[in-house]
Amino acid sequence: MKKSVIKAVKEILQREFVLEKPANLSFGHYATPIAFSLAKELKKSPITIAEELCSTFDSHAIFKEVTAIKGYINFKLSESFLDSYATWALQNETSFGSDTRDQSILLEYVSANPTGPLHIGHARGAVIGDSLYKIGRHLGYNIVSEYYINDAGNQVDLLGLSIFLAGREHILGLDIVWPDEFYRGEYIIDLAHVANGELGSSIFEKDENIATLSVWGKDKMLELIQSNLADVGIVFEKFVSEKSLYDRWDASFEKLQAHGKTYEEGGKTWIRSTDLGDEKDRVVVRDDGRPTYLAGDIIYHDNKFQRGYDKYINIWGADHHGYIARVKAAINFLGYDESKLEVILAQMVSLLKGGEPYKMSKRAGNFILMSDVVAEIGSDALRFVFLSKKSDTHLEFDIDVFKQEDSNNPIFYINYAHARINQIFAKAGKSLEDVHSITLENLSEEAQNLLFSALLLPEVLEDAFESRQVQKVTEYLKNLAAVLHKFYNENRVIGSDDEDKLLKLFAMVGMSLRVGLKLIGITAKEKM
Repeated sequence: MKKSVIKAVKEILQREFVLEKPANLSFGHYATPIAFSLAKELKKSPITIAEELCSTFDSHAIFKEVTAIKGYINFKLSESFLDSYATWALQNETSFGSDTRDQSILLEYVSANPTGPLHIGHARGAVIGDSLYKIGRHLGYNIVSEYYINDAGNQVDLLGLSIFLAGREHILGLDIVWPDEFYRGEYIIDLAHVANGELGSSIFEKDENIATLSVWGKDKMLELIQSNLADVGIVFEKFVSEKSLYDRWDASFEKLQAHGKTYEEGGKTWIRSTDLGDEKDRVVVRDDGRPTYLAGDIIYHDNKFQRGYDKYINIWGADHHGYIARVKAAINFLGYDESKLEVILAQMVSLLKGGEPYKMSKRAGNFILMSDVVAEIGSDALRFVFLSKKSDTHLEFDIDVFKQEDSNNPIFYINYAHARINQIFAKAGKSLEDVHSITLENLSEEAQNLLFSALLLPEVLEDAFESRQVQKVTEYLKNLAAVLHKFYNENRVIGSDDEDKLLKLFAMVGMSLRVGLKLIGITAKEKM
């Protein structure tokens, strides 16, 4: 709708302008403050300019009414335009809100170390990333999802050692002195038992087998992570192994040197990341010649930018905030445009149950497992709640709320609206085909506003993606469901003179709920 309004207004005004949505729909569906920007040029008050411009829109079929209010020009869309758009949408559900865009995006998210199960901190970034991916694809972006496997550092060696020692203690029955640093949690003991079954108990007899257990354990954890993600509908297109990229370090390091952004000090090699706003320069090669953790990020982003995407989006945990400046500096020093990298930070999650802190999992070593929460409230509720606030805002929720079957549970409330619409059609003994050709005219203002709200989904999706604020979709769906419930409770549908019109209106609402839910990874309930 918005694009149609912009096109129509631009044809008449012949200049650029800003289009807004009034806070009160009774003023109009859209508004422009262009009169304020013309006041100096035309040497008239914005109120006078707005009133003069309104008459130029009288003959345009897309508008029912164009009015001037306190210097704003307000546009109310015609019923025939809203009806024709709804008719098209109902016949083209898969295309509703979709488009083609000439921009390629590499979206990297989750990228949790393959050393343990996913916890709820990982889950938030996973759901945000997957929803952005789904919405972006629907909007027509050439967007690719990628998981970066951190399999080249000390953490994988430590996983192998932890499994090895657990096997010696629990399989071979030996007394073990555990080191200060190791992976805790019953899952390590479980892995030792699986390794015993697959590799035999001899794997725990010699220290040289730790390297084998490291690779084996990493692969098992990656399988578990992929399974946890699949349980909430997340499947990645690409996986990139950090370890597989390390043979490219020399080439990446030579690029840094060629741009004069490295120096030697204290036997270490540093990059001048303070040149681009980092709080201090960073070590990329230790005094023993081994690349640092940052070197892994440098190789990976060198590899990313070599693939030639228009935009690169990383979703990181909020604890990685300090990495942004140093990684962007490294990208610049490699000879790329660091502004093409966008980092979205996902804040931590606090989980309650009945108002009390949720019990942590011994299996995971005192983390709250994503799989445990999914088992309690289901994939749909988990996805919805993790999208209910801006990603950089701390999220706290009580899982008992998402077990309730009332308006306090937003996903239940939205699904109930969708199921209610199906139920109304069933009671009326009619299908969409029976009403899609009905003309939506002479509706009450309340019904017109509900129709307009249902048709707003494409704009909401575009705004949510471009602002990287997927919570705008969940807010829209909650509001649309609430308006539907209110309208139904206050208006007779079946048996009324406007039955077919209202059924078509409800069908449009149901489709927007269904498509909106689908694009955040949730399948709308047909009945409840």
